[in-house]
Amino acid sequence: MPAYVFPSDFVPRRVLALETSTERCSVALLRDDGRLSTRMVAASSGHSERLLPLVRELLEEAKLGLAELDAIAYGAGPGAFTGLRLACGVAQGLAFGAGLPVVGVGSLEALAWASGRPRVYACLDARMNEVYFAAYRIDGMGVEIALAPGVAHAAAAGLPEGAGWYGCGSGFATYALELRQRLAGQLAEVNGDDIPAAAAVASLAAARLASGGGADAFQAQPAYVRQKVALTTAERLARGGKA
Repeated sequence: MPAYVFPSDFVPRRVLALETSTERCSVALLRDDGRLSTRMVAASSGHSERLLPLVRELLEEAKLGLAELDAIAYGAGPGAFTGLRLACGVAQGLAFGAGLPVVGVGSLEALAWASGRPRVYACLDARMNEVYFAAYRIDGMGVEIALAPGVAHAAAAGLPEGAGWYGCGSGFATYALELRQRLAGQLAEVNGDDIPAAAAVASLAAARLASGGGADAFQAQPAYVRQKVALTTAERLARGGKA
C-alpha cells in the first residue's frame, strides 16, 4: 500500500501522539516551537473513557484544532491487546476526520528512546509467563534495531550482541531473576519502572515524518508481535501457570 504523499516542502511541526499499550494512558502534543505537552493517567482499565478527554485538554490548551495538526501518531505495540487497538482505532478515526496521516511507533522503541541511553534492552511484561523484548542502539541520528521485537518466556528471551546494555521496562520488574540470569554479563543497569509514553512516540513520529514516513489513516494497525491472545489449560500448565 502506498505511503502518505507529503508536499515537497513539508516540515512536521505539530504531532499528536497516543500511547495506551500498558496500564498508563498518555497523550502528547509536539508544538511548532519544539515543546512537548503531555497528559498521563495511571489506571489498570478505563483507557477508553480517558483518552479522548486528554486529547481535548491538550488541543484546547494549545488552541489548536485537529485539522491544524501535521499528523497523529500512536503506540503500535507490542503491549496489551485492548490498549493497542484503542490507540490505533482512535488515531485512525481522528486522522480520517481531519484528513491527516498516521504514524505507528513501536512501544519498545519508544521505551528505549525515552531512556536516553545509547544501548537499550527494552522488555515489557507480556503476561502468560512471557515478555516482549527488543534491543536498540540510539544516537543523535536516530534509532537502530539491534534485536528485533519478539515474545518469549523470560528465561528464553532474545539476546543482543555484546555487553553494556541498559535494561528497562516492566519485564525487569516482573521477571527480574530470570532476565538477569538470561542476560548475565550483558546488562550494565536495570530499571523496571520505565514505561512507553506518548512523548517519545511523538518525537520518534516527527523524525519519521521529516524523512518521508507516515501513512494514510486506513493503513493504521497494531503490531501485536504475539498473535495468540489466550492459552489452553495444557499450554498454561506447560508454561508454569495454573489450571
